[in-house]
Amino acid sequence: MAQLTDPITFGSLTLPHRIFYAPLAGCSDFPFRKMSAKYRPALMYCEMVKMDALIRHDRGTYHILDYSPDMHPIGAQLCGSKPQIAGQAAKIVEDLGFDVVDLNCGCPVDKVTKDGSGSGMLKTPELIGEVLSNMVAAVKIPVTVKIRAGWDESHINAEEIVKIAEKAGAKAICVHGRTRQQGYSGPANWEYIKACKQAADKIHVIGNGDVLDGPSAVNIREQTGCDAVLVARGTMGQPWIVQEILNYLQGVPLQPRSLEECRQELYEHFIHIQSYHHDHKVCVDMRRVGCWYLKKSTGTRQFRELMSRAQSIQEIEELLKCAEEADRK
Repeated sequence: MAQLTDPITFGSLTLPHRIFYAPLAGCSDFPFRKMSAKYRPALMYCEMVKMDALIRHDRGTYHILDYSPDMHPIGAQLCGSKPQIAGQAAKIVEDLGFDVVDLNCGCPVDKVTKDGSGSGMLKTPELIGEVLSNMVAAVKIPVTVKIRAGWDESHINAEEIVKIAEKAGAKAICVHGRTRQQGYSGPANWEYIKACKQAADKIHVIGNGDVLDGPSAVNIREQTGCDAVLVARGTMGQPWIVQEILNYLQGVPLQPRSLEECRQELYEHFIHIQSYHHDHKVCVDMRRVGCWYLKKSTGTRQFRELMSRAQSIQEIEELLKCAEEADRK
């Protein structure tokens, strides 16, 4: 069995190892991916975009798909349930220079599932196949798909979808070990991923759910036999997690990052946000991002509270400076 440190091939695309960063709606934006790119995940995805908006050439949708050369290999994720526009949307993604195009069949939020998109597509497996087939026919880059185990515990159909996706020509399927009903609560059930790997013939199966560090990456791999792992919430405030996982796999002792190192990473993320967004958006984003990086330190509770109420760039800079001075004392 290949190791997570080994290369993996999706069609004509060869990736250097098997640890990927997930598309995270509202999180994995351009500044987030600038931070991630430093640590070289084998593949990272932009936030998902709607097919309908993409083919309308909606400016905001194209903005979500901004990327820089250092982010390659990079994937775009499409959300939608209309086969008649799936190929066109996938071709736009290919023409924008992306290395991979993914179909989202896992997003659990109501505003996405209400029209049958996201994890709503788990209710119509054959439609997933039709959408994927149209995407595959339209592009030369690899097509992948992300699913959950099923709509709920009474409707687990991930294995069936693996077969459908494989027949449609998808090169990989990422299986999140939770149902749509679970959302993000409760532990992921990796047995669903194991069953999908056993059901697969040629398609690569990517394991997702509760991969938060080196040991959990090894465990999901050993317990399921999956071909690669997708790190999702574990990347939030830890853009370096891929290197920690690779080091763990290679027997390098874990060196926990100091509070000052985390603060420096947060400051760099702040600079990326500031160079990309207008001031109000910078403040809004930093209320969220600031809590990610320093969430594990009890001594930073007041910092996180103040950051969550910051109203200006100057206030944020002062908070970051005070955090540095406090750490030196």
